Amino acid sequence: MLIDSHIHLYADQFKSDIDDLIKEAIEKDIQAFVLPNIDSSSIDDMLHLSRTYPSSCFACMGLHPCSVKENYKDELDSVRSYLIDNKNKFYAVGELGIDMYWDKSTLEIQKKALVQQMEWASELDLPIIIHSREATSIVIDVIKEHKSLKNVGVFHCFSDSEKEANQIIDLGFKLGIGGVLTFKNGGLDKALANIDLEQIILETDGPYLAPVPYRGKRNEPAYVELIAKKLAELKQMNLQEVADITTANSIQLFKLPINEKK
Repeated sequence: MLIDSHIHLYADQFKSDIDDLIKEAIEKDIQAFVLPNIDSSSIDDMLHLSRTYPSSCFACMGLHPCSVKENYKDELDSVRSYLIDNKNKFYAVGELGIDMYWDKSTLEIQKKALVQQMEWASELDLPIIIHSREATSIVIDVIKEHKSLKNVGVFHCFSDSEKEANQIIDLGFKLGIGGVLTFKNGGLDKALANIDLEQIILETDGPYLAPVPYRGKRNEPAYVELIAKKLAELKQMNLQEVADITTANSIQLFKLPINEKK
């Protein structure tokens, strides 16, 4: 059994055939999908999926750094209201973090939004899902500055060096590994060569970053199997071992109410 620990199944790119995609993935023994939130515009569709597929789709609540704009305080108020209303079950706070690829001008308010959500996650005893595009070192520093919060979670879509990988692990976080691992010159194979499988969870980040041979196309939930196969090849392990360990890691991190033995 495999788990996709990060996929935006509520995205517009999936709306035309979402039921078929979920069915296909489950038939391939991909039994669970962790759904990180983006902002207030994605909440309704995300919650609809989690209610339609309660044993497979597990919702999270947070504000994506690319949605941290002038109205970020209003967006954070929305996140907070959902986290504390007890009407919906959330399995993590996220995705949150810092993005220095699209807009560097919002760095300071991105940091404020990140810290605020880290505090809520600590208060609610929830893991956090970190987005750190071109900002891994910045996020690491923020977490270190607020180590009293004792946050745990995952740096999703990890694509940095072994040095950063070990820094993240030392903070108590997992590495979310996706399609970049299959890219010919991605370099992620070298970064993970000495990283224990106990520190890794698998993800697609669909509909983005599809693995080879689908690179550049829509990333689908069933493709997490391709990432697992590539990781098995890298670690010189069989696919079952990779599935068992990474699935257990995701279940433990997010406290998913699913049975590992299927």
